[in-house]
Amino acid sequence: MRIVSLLPAATDIVAELGLTGALVGRTHECDWPPGAVEGTPVVTSAGFDADRMSSREISEAVGGAEHAGSSLYALDTAKLADLAPDVVLTQELCEVCAVSYSTVAGAVRSLESGPTVLSLEPRTLTDVLDCVERVGAELGVPLEGSRRTAALRARLERVRKSVAGLPRPRVAAIEWLDPLWPAGHWVPEQIRAAGGEPLLAEPGEHTEPVDWETVRSAQPEVVLLMPCGLSPERTEEERELLTRLPGWAELPAVRTGQVWVLDGPAHFNRPGPRVVRGAEILAHVLHGVTAGDEINPAEARRLAP
Repeated sequence: MRIVSLLPAATDIVAELGLTGALVGRTHECDWPPGAVEGTPVVTSAGFDADRMSSREISEAVGGAEHAGSSLYALDTAKLADLAPDVVLTQELCEVCAVSYSTVAGAVRSLESGPTVLSLEPRTLTDVLDCVERVGAELGVPLEGSRRTAALRARLERVRKSVAGLPRPRVAAIEWLDPLWPAGHWVPEQIRAAGGEPLLAEPGEHTEPVDWETVRSAQPEVVLLMPCGLSPERTEEERELLTRLPGWAELPAVRTGQVWVLDGPAHFNRPGPRVVRGAEILAHVLHGVTAGDEINPAEARRLAP
């Protein structure tokens, strides 16, 4: 079995199934597990350098006319052909997250090897866990897929039980800082599983930017900062995008020190098995509960004043 993953979340699933050794190609953003994928050939590249751009500039590049209806990422079709994959893992949900499905489909049609293309489209927490089982079946390890999915569901249920009966704080999860963009899809369910009441988005919702007054009017008791694709360190560097907003200091979450910086790419932005760890982290953030391994500062820390 030769696997090419064109989605970081899919690479996470491959690792969860114990098939990293079968991975022959990956995206430039695949980084999990540490030390296990660095030697795997990279078959994609980005059309812009996010490290040199502000959040507003990145947002404009992503949503600009030059990218309307096309992918932000390039696929090295020659290298893909050389790798001769049996299976290509991709997605159609979001062209900001990975190479577009139409690009992948066109490239695969030109390959003599005729690989199977498996598109993952999870929108909810249940969908994410179902994908682990589905990918396991497609990659020839159905029993392992079922076993790992059951273990993930058991961990999620342990989170729910650990916070049962506790007060449910009002939580605003922010997936981008400029413009302000609430986290949707599976994140509201992560918040509910961890004993919070999500604001600004419903489970499974594909969200859009909101104005600051919408966030302020919601009066969140907890604010979670999880920008898509950005490290916690980068998020903290841009904290003035929030702290300079009118009325920021009066938010209940700010007054009580409940503004948290989280590792979005690791536990919240990508629809892979690590979203369960995200729920465990949120149980700690919202209630001080340990529902899994101990939380470390790289996973969750309060926003510096």
